[in-house]
Amino acid sequence: MISHVFVGANDFDRAFKFYSAVMNELGHRLKFCEPDKPWAGWMAEGMPRPLFIVGSPYDGNAAACGNGQMVALLAPDRQSVDNAYASALANGGSCEGAPGLRTHYHPDYYGAYFRDPEGNKLCVCCHAPAPQ
Repeated sequence: MISHVFVGANDFDRAFKFYSAVMNELGHRLKFCEPDKPWAGWMAEGMPRPLFIVGSPYDGNAAACGNGQMVALLAPDRQSVDNAYASALANGGSCEGAPGLRTHYHPDYYGAYFRDPEGNKLCVCCHAPAPQ
């Protein structure tokens, strides 16, 4: 259903550092990085799509986050949610909801919410039951 998601950034170096740390915790690999454009994209191992891309807006105007917009990244397990959240905060992100169960979505929904240094809202979540 999704080909790619593009998140705008005004400070590419800061955004690249932030997203590299978060994507590393989720096991996603860097597909490309072109600082001269500037943009970079990550993908799940062995999957050509979807891509997660961060970079300067194509039209040359300043990037701005939108109210009500959020990108949710899938984590392989709950520990990865915790690790990605910690990496986000350690790399300039801000908390929008600490890791934990959100059973109002479904009994096994485990997620964390944060904003990147530009103010874009993200979620990292796992839908799998806790390991026995």
